[in-house]
Amino acid sequence: MSTESKAERRSATRWYQAAYRLMYRVGFAKVWERAAPPAELVALVEGPDALPAGRALDLGCGIGIDTVYLTKHGWDVTGVDLTPQALAIARRTAASARVGPRFLEGDVSRLPDLDVGDGYSLLVDFGCYHTLPDDRRDAYVAGVSRAAAPGATLLLMGFRRAPKAMPIRAGMTVDEIRQRFGGAGWDLVEAEQRSVPDTRAPRRFRDHFEFWSYQLRRSPR
Repeated sequence: MSTESKAERRSATRWYQAAYRLMYRVGFAKVWERAAPPAELVALVEGPDALPAGRALDLGCGIGIDTVYLTKHGWDVTGVDLTPQALAIARRTAASARVGPRFLEGDVSRLPDLDVGDGYSLLVDFGCYHTLPDDRRDAYVAGVSRAAAPGATLLLMGFRRAPKAMPIRAGMTVDEIRQRFGGAGWDLVEAEQRSVPDTRAPRRFRDHFEFWSYQLRRSPR
């Protein structure tokens, strides 16, 4: 259980909620919405070396594109997001697809407070970790590691750096990922710069990002 006081947790949560709710309210959040899962996730689910379906945790699930995709392919999925507006869309998307993933409202850096459980063999983070403040990243890694099954796969995607016009800080490097996750029992299997997946953002806007994909594997206990 976290050693933070309830007041500290409420304060941090209010800050996150305010920032993301504002972006959804003014429509800025639409620029990163996708119509389909990223190719890297599709490869893990449908490729020649596809993972066997099991429990999956979608961290910062947003409007639920990856959550619904995984559920339709036989996975038992929990999606976590801080923003009620995004989760409302995600639930409608799931209902339209006639699937029933579990959605939880909360902070991905405070997973122990959300009762997400454990035993997840696949964990997916598309653009969530890279926006966390430095002082919440170790807590994120600890929570994710506690939730992951032995030998689990983590697909982590985000910006190495983002344009200065971004309303929130974003970024992560190979060295940081190796250091933070390596100390918690994860091996970095793959780290590659990728093209930014298709979103509603104009192409000229997307071209300013350095987008990276990391695949990590949890050490077997």
